[in-house]
Amino acid sequence: MHFFAYCQEMTNTGWNVNDAKASGGKVAGTPDELDIISLGRRVRHLRKGLGMTLDDLSEKVGAAPSQLSLIENGKREPKLTLLQHLSGALGVGLEQLLGAEPPSRRAALEIELERAQRGPLYQSLGLPTVRVSSRLSMEILESLVGLQHELERRLDEQSATPEEARRANNELRQEMRERNNYYPEIERQAQDLLKAVGHDRGPLSHHVAADVAEHLGFDLHYVGDLPHSTRSVTDLKNRRIYLTHGQRSDHDPRSVLLQALGHYVLGHKTPRNYADFLRQRVYTNYFAASLLMPERATVDFLKEAKAAKELAIEDIRDAFAVSYETAAHRFTNLATEHLGITTHFQKVHESGIFHKAYENDGVNFPADHTGAIEGQSACRYWTSRAVFDVPDKFRAFNQYTDTVVGTFWCTARTERHSSGEYSLSIGVPYAHVKWFRGRETTERSQSNCPDPSCCRRPPAELSAQWAGNAWPSTRANSHLLAAMPQGAFPGVDETEVYKFLAAHEGR
Repeated sequence: MHFFAYCQEMTNTGWNVNDAKASGGKVAGTPDELDIISLGRRVRHLRKGLGMTLDDLSEKVGAAPSQLSLIENGKREPKLTLLQHLSGALGVGLEQLLGAEPPSRRAALEIELERAQRGPLYQSLGLPTVRVSSRLSMEILESLVGLQHELERRLDEQSATPEEARRANNELRQEMRERNNYYPEIERQAQDLLKAVGHDRGPLSHHVAADVAEHLGFDLHYVGDLPHSTRSVTDLKNRRIYLTHGQRSDHDPRSVLLQALGHYVLGHKTPRNYADFLRQRVYTNYFAASLLMPERATVDFLKEAKAAKELAIEDIRDAFAVSYETAAHRFTNLATEHLGITTHFQKVHESGIFHKAYENDGVNFPADHTGAIEGQSACRYWTSRAVFDVPDKFRAFNQYTDTVVGTFWCTARTERHSSGEYSLSIGVPYAHVKWFRGRETTERSQSNCPDPSCCRRPPAELSAQWAGNAWPSTRANSHLLAAMPQGAFPGVDETEVYKFLAAHEGR
């Protein structure tokens, strides 16, 4: 799960014009969920058309009026049996009840306004919620929806290419959340490869990683002149994978090799746009982690630790000889599917800016109007920020944080990379903390974000003293201001790569 910002559209030049043979396909998407807002408005429209009150409908379907009110307001998803009772009581088929077309112009406006108010753009404005009811006139409905459309249009008009990247990041994070970050298709392909090379236990060594490459028909070549913008280069014509001689501390050489193989195994083709590029990157990272930490062995390890109430990310790291970040990612892959634990992950730069994140536990990550969190500031009272001030960098730092959406326990540590120091944290809702080592911590903080008074607005006494009298010289990284690089593989010089392959082909 790696997030970067690049351009929306990528130019396909000569990259990989021939389809690569693959032993597997792309990861399938997930089915659409029930549109409870549209359903609620349709139920209300049909009920009123029959001259029925909520009490009347309640008697017919055997559900409390308060429950029916929640359904009509799009705040509760009814069970199938209740849907069947509703369709019978309202005199329509189940297919018509669940139809996508709004029953009237007013219903369409109400649905659109309700969706807008629940969306990230409206929430980012900090405006009060308008109660959508029959008391709202058509003129007010038209005006509110029209204002929403115009605001979205103006924001889209101002959008630079990084904004398109944030949208792609957000869409992929939604997919990951819907699947609990678990991809069984990729797990199966990794298991098949491990079985083929006879690896069934213990950490995946460099030797076994090379065996995987050999099994797939690739030769490995270590060179000193790998193009500076690449981690590896795969020559599909001559079945070679070029890796660097240098030991770059930011990247595990095994992961770099396995990610290169992942593009081949998963049947990836040249990315058409940034969203395609990002999705391929995430899937190959997942593929590499599935080989480094095989599902069966990792789940057995986690279940044993859970039974002992000793779950700890550093133990996963040590058991499988991977980085703390890789262990944390892998925990998010398996925790919900196999342990029933919802969780969230953060990678935050020392400046407080989100670099990566994932959640399926309801934590309130900050987001812009598109729903993207990349580039947003983490609350300074969260564990991911507090850990930077902890002097003990050897052991994990654990903290409870009371937020506006509940209490979370997080474990975190920091790691230094070429671009600075980052915190890596895994968090769970209070209900799940009983399974983790470090739950006895007395460290506790309170976050009121997204209320600006929590940590984004200076204290009144400081503002009174310094407002208008301070002019900082920002330490912004140049890449935050520069235009996004072009190309099917953003930032990679196509000519440089082709010259490299031509130079090495005859060796």
